[in-house]
Amino acid sequence: MTGRNSRLLPFLLFAALALPGLAPAAALHAELTDATGQPLADAVITLRGPLDAPEAPPPARMDQRDKQFRPHVLAVRTGTLVSFPNSDDIRHHVYSFSPAKRFELRLYQGTPSEPVLFDQPGLVVLGCNIHDWMLGYIYVTDDPWFAVSDEQGRAAIAGLPAGRYVVTLWHPGNPQLLPQAAGELQVQTQTLSQRFTLASSGPVEPPAPPAPSAFGEAFRKAVEDAAQ
Repeated sequence: MTGRNSRLLPFLLFAALALPGLAPAAALHAELTDATGQPLADAVITLRGPLDAPEAPPPARMDQRDKQFRPHVLAVRTGTLVSFPNSDDIRHHVYSFSPAKRFELRLYQGTPSEPVLFDQPGLVVLGCNIHDWMLGYIYVTDDPWFAVSDEQGRAAIAGLPAGRYVVTLWHPGNPQLLPQAAGELQVQTQTLSQRFTLASSGPVEPPAPPAPSAFGEAFRKAVEDAAQ
């Protein structure tokens, strides 16, 4: 090694440790279950760690397909713009009365021109003023790292700098829909696998739409026509 390279070596080592973009990042593979050990879909896990998120949150979307909100649970970071496309061939009327975000998107098809800014942390419960069974959740968090579990209760979070993290869990089956503290997690520079148990009544399926009837379809059409 030349003298010049030997003088650069301490600087490069310092940069690798001091700059998050250069330091090795880890990943968390979480398994989320209820008290009986059954996997929980649509469970949210969030991590608050030694560093803030490196960039502004990307936009997100909450679709409407087959008269259901898709996904059933969406997790976003505070300050995220969320669009609400309507992929059905009928109109929907989306609203929320939740303190974290009160808004209303009157009867529409396609995609509204302006997304909705979710600028306060908390739980936002979504409904449709035309289809009462439609129910969705947007979990807004200040924590920079988060994920929602799949049908097998699995959730993965990548790009974690080494350090200690505070873990929070949430699920639609939680008592009073409140988040649950889940202790702390020490993350090194390798993939970490861990199981978390939530205080939940078990898997929560989106309410199914009622069977179609001639009266119901006529009433729905009358409501839509009156709102035009």
